[in-house]
Amino acid sequence: MAEDGFFYKILLWRERRIKEKNFILIVSFLVGICTAASAIILKQLIHFIQQLLTGGNHAGEVNYMLLIYPVVGILLAGLFVKYIVRDDISHGVTKILYAISQRKSRIKPHNSWTSLVASSVTIGFGGSVGAEAPIVLTGAAIGSNLGRLFRLEQKTLMLLVGCGAAGAIAGIFKAPIAGLVFVIEVLMLDLTMTSVLPLLISSVTAATVSYVVTGPEAMFKFSQTEIFEIERIPYVLLLGIFCGLISLYVTRVMVNIEGKYRKLGTFWKKFLLGAMMLSILIFLFPPLYGEGYETIGMLLNGQFLTMMDNTLFSGLSDSYWGIIIFLSLILLFKVFASSATNGGGGTGGIFAPSLYMGCIAGFIFSHTSNYLPFTMYLSEKNFALLGMAGVMSAIMHAPLTGVFLIAELTGGYDLFLPLMIVSISAYLTILMFEPHSIYSMRLAQKGELMTHHKDKAVLTLLKMDDVIEKDFEVVNPHMSLGDLVKVIARSSRNAFPVVDDKGVLLGIVQLDNIRNIMFRPELYERFHVSKFMVSAASKIEINKSMEQIMRTFDDTKAWNLPVVDMQGRYIGFVSKSKIFNSYREVLVENFSGD
Repeated sequence: MAEDGFFYKILLWRERRIKEKNFILIVSFLVGICTAASAIILKQLIHFIQQLLTGGNHAGEVNYMLLIYPVVGILLAGLFVKYIVRDDISHGVTKILYAISQRKSRIKPHNSWTSLVASSVTIGFGGSVGAEAPIVLTGAAIGSNLGRLFRLEQKTLMLLVGCGAAGAIAGIFKAPIAGLVFVIEVLMLDLTMTSVLPLLISSVTAATVSYVVTGPEAMFKFSQTEIFEIERIPYVLLLGIFCGLISLYVTRVMVNIEGKYRKLGTFWKKFLLGAMMLSILIFLFPPLYGEGYETIGMLLNGQFLTMMDNTLFSGLSDSYWGIIIFLSLILLFKVFASSATNGGGGTGGIFAPSLYMGCIAGFIFSHTSNYLPFTMYLSEKNFALLGMAGVMSAIMHAPLTGVFLIAELTGGYDLFLPLMIVSISAYLTILMFEPHSIYSMRLAQKGELMTHHKDKAVLTLLKMDDVIEKDFEVVNPHMSLGDLVKVIARSSRNAFPVVDDKGVLLGIVQLDNIRNIMFRPELYERFHVSKFMVSAASKIEINKSMEQIMRTFDDTKAWNLPVVDMQGRYIGFVSKSKIFNSYREVLVENFSGD
């Protein structure tokens, strides 16, 4: 209790001495340091586990333990989540979007470390996923809980969640601009003068800490030895379309496989299926082991022929089409390996797999084109780099993030124009088929997704509990007019829901419909409620989104509508005026500029 009292004194001192705007900048700086530290710890843990398991393996030898390690990894991570965390920590970015739109930007404290532990075990043992989505959830949780610790309001919590996500991307990739853009595009936070500075501080701080601790080198060593020429722009456009179609395949297949795993029910069924699928795929295609950054490095430096060594496809290495066949199969099955890793109990994200598949897609496109006699020569490593931006932009529906991330990851700023072209064309291609990213489609289907459309964003933040009214007097159909008049006398409402013995809504009595007879006592026992009740213009189910509710109001032209549960039992009323009042409150609270 003494410690709480001391902390409250600190909070009071801060309120008196430090302005709110300045304090937010201080907290965003702390968020940047904490997220960078988390990113560095995660990368070091992954590398430590990988070195411990595979460091003694000699080059040229087949290590059959690579079939076992990923299975052990997803088992350990799954047991950790099931018995220690006891909460779902998968789909990190989706969880952040849900927290922003449905939980007032509150993320559970355990998310500040549990994703870090589970993903380091999953990936360190060779799970075919990436560490970026878990670290983004970790960063967002750090921002959310630091804000709650200092008792900051909801609008500021939302900003600090963005600061944590930006710092996580900047820290793990050494990419401060990509961190900022990611928050705007993927988390869909509005960029205003009051929000841009904290986001920048978190991003730059996290990237600086990473530079100091791990060195200034870019994540992937890339040297552009072949200058990009304007004549190759049509090929870049075609590559963008190809990347968009690959991304559509990845999105559809991954969502479908996730659905299959959910239907299995028990943890052990999911683990057995995931383990079997992962072992078989890694045995057939060893490059699927782990994050795949080693494969990306080989393709970016023209060392692709060594990828087929010690595989079942090594006999095809002398053929021009051998590497195309091998990489095409990897591209086809990578999504299955990633889904098996997460579905079987592991924890990881789609960042690294999207970079991996994009690099392979760009190489396949250019290598195939170079074989054809009627095409221009395309630099295979340049197009591998462009493919990374294309697939990431399309899967995440974030073209700017794709451009800046790849430029900062590799130092490939000389390819900035083609990076923009391939990212935009890939994004427009997938947009024709999928209006939402792989992160947001689950929430969009439930009407729980925040968007840059301010009206829709405010409606998403509104909750039914905020607008439902339960002070309506309930009547039953057998009640006499005299009894109804007594109910009217003690009510301040003009509508009276009629329910049966089970509480199911049968209709509504409108005061205007009985006003001409309610003062005639001779009719009190002659008429009953069932005589003059009318059907509701529409019934709103309790699980409907606010956007769907407003659409119902527009269709019916009503001002009040009853709310029922899934069995049709009456709960309360919702009115347009109540929604408009709540709308104004949420708009001022969350979107007003200072």
